[in-house]
Amino acid sequence: MPIASPPHRAPLLAACLSAGLALALPGPALAHPHVWVTAKAEIDYAEGGKVTGIRHAWTFDAAYSAFVTQGLDKNHDGALSPDELSDLATENTRNLTEFGYFTKLKVGGKEQAFGEPAEPRMAMQGEGLTLTFLLPLKTPAPQGRGVVALEVYDPTYFVAFSLAEGADAARLAGAPPGCAATVTRPKTQEAKTAEAGKPGMTEAFFEALTAASNFGVQFANRILVACP
Repeated sequence: MPIASPPHRAPLLAACLSAGLALALPGPALAHPHVWVTAKAEIDYAEGGKVTGIRHAWTFDAAYSAFVTQGLDKNHDGALSPDELSDLATENTRNLTEFGYFTKLKVGGKEQAFGEPAEPRMAMQGEGLTLTFLLPLKTPAPQGRGVVALEVYDPTYFVAFSLAEGADAARLAGAPPGCAATVTRPKTQEAKTAEAGKPGMTEAFFEALTAASNFGVQFANRILVACP
């Protein structure tokens, strides 16, 4: 049964899909999440050990990828080139601002502010659409012997993020010698649904969530970086 997205979901859809007000994906009615993303992250460092930004790579599930790319094959060759996807990539990264780019970063315990995203690109990899972009810090932050803590999640749990398997799920670029990244995954990845019989897990509950909600933090993926 198709899932219809109400009007107030439009900003999130614009951020993730740029697909208007309706999301018609196969799946159970009234279920959350609606979109699944396999994520990779690279934490970038500059000379002197300052953290300068995050390079994200997000691969969307096949159903979502097929839906959002409808009509984008301009030359009708049966394939989607990065050029044909460039406008979609630019709009998506620009509109992610409202949800904080689904990203929280602390350096030495202090939350960091991000500048405008850069280098947006999209490419089809098999049946999945992958969005990559650079999320720079407004001000580079020295890590020293402190810890860098990166979290990736949707506070409304409309989009479910999971870190990819393998060593490239969390990478460090230009980090000082001896720095190491540790991945922490959520204890449960089970989707919450209105049919699950859990108190408060109704569709109305999910529709009331906003970017300021903390519901989705329980599904956060974390990358912790420690340096000697």
